[in-house]
Amino acid sequence: MCETGEPHHHDAFGYLVDTAEIRALIEETRRLTLKIADTAARVEALKPAFAKLLAADGWLPPACSRPDDKSRMGGGIGQYALYRAEDGSLCLFSLVVPAGAATPVHDHLAWGLVGLYRGGQDETVYRRLDDGRDPARGRLEVAKEQRLAPGDFYALLPPTDDIHYVRTISEDASISIHLLANDTACVWRHRFEPDTGHVTPFRSGYANAPCPEDAGRDQRQ
Repeated sequence: MCETGEPHHHDAFGYLVDTAEIRALIEETRRLTLKIADTAARVEALKPAFAKLLAADGWLPPACSRPDDKSRMGGGIGQYALYRAEDGSLCLFSLVVPAGAATPVHDHLAWGLVGLYRGGQDETVYRRLDDGRDPARGRLEVAKEQRLAPGDFYALLPPTDDIHYVRTISEDASISIHLLANDTACVWRHRFEPDTGHVTPFRSGYANAPCPEDAGRDQRQ
């Protein structure tokens, strides 16, 4: 279920989309989190399970695959929670970026894996040059650029490669799948303007689930 609008609070966590494919990935993530203490090694061990999800068809509902005209990210970008741990330690979500649209430059603040499920994307990754002491300013330089096709994915191991933006280059919307070790859309992150150095607080929000302090009211206003 990826209906937009305000869900009941008890539906906002756990498996918002409950399929065998999603359960297999979440269960493997939980298993490896307990087994492997080193973050980089854990992410590496997760890659086969994540690749298997990206290669599977039919598990992502159409309602989680469409743009969102109320998007906090702008440009009709839709962010749909598929799984959320209630303690904020893990989430899985789809990100729908319409044709011709791009995300803001942003960070994630968690380890994880991000992969392309449908469409095509260009990704630009930044390296931060300042020490981050000034919360309103940041100096960035482009670290790498890459083109992504369905099935391609990459690791996030902050602070390495954690700041980026993606742009859809396909005729139809691109859909990426994110497995991250926080409740990404409800965490206050950072939006960057590389040309001016401006940094602003940023919380993207889910299209289909409220953030904890927003439960019981419309968090999208």
